[in-house]
Amino acid sequence: MFLPSTLQDLPATAITVFVALGLLSVVTVTVGAYKIAQFRRLGVGRHRIGEEILDDWLNGRPNEAVRKAGAENTVLARALSAVMAGLRARPGDHAYGEELGRQSALYDLTAMGARMRILEAVVQGAPMLGLLGTVIGMIDAFGNLAASQQMADPRLLAGGIWTALTTTALGLAIALVAYFLANWLEGRIEDERLTIEMAISSAIHGRVGANGNPR
Repeated sequence: MFLPSTLQDLPATAITVFVALGLLSVVTVTVGAYKIAQFRRLGVGRHRIGEEILDDWLNGRPNEAVRKAGAENTVLARALSAVMAGLRARPGDHAYGEELGRQSALYDLTAMGARMRILEAVVQGAPMLGLLGTVIGMIDAFGNLAASQQMADPRLLAGGIWTALTTTALGLAIALVAYFLANWLEGRIEDERLTIEMAISSAIHGRVGANGNPR
């Protein structure tokens, strides 16, 4: 049975599909590595320090809470720092503190969501490229069969079918990896957003004295 042993044995269009799928796999790995490094740099998931900041803020230790929030380089700490700064700058104006906290969080959450559409594009595009390779492989296979002077021989179809099945499998594999990676990253973003929302609400609606500090 004939199987393509080198890239030269494949149609030029099929080679193009394989190259495109290879580029998509590189894009998926690159974006995934970039987002993981970005999340680590932003301190995504490091919520313990946020709990400590809130505990200090709501239990009469505002200076310690502000110090800890300023010392930590995390999304949650920056949001809480903005909230506390607003409450201390305008005592009693909870809306101002909340607005500052939300603006700080929005900036970081927007950065966290950047390049996620690339993974979504890979999820949609990789299977389509795989199907394109399938069509190309089958066209090539039946073209070889039509050009043959012999009776239908399964060996004449083998190369085209191999190309068709390989591109489909590769496209689906890349799409699955991108899909699970995108969902995992989006889950972490959503978890961070909800945590920030709850932390801001706790800081705003805690027992606050007339000077803007918690009692």
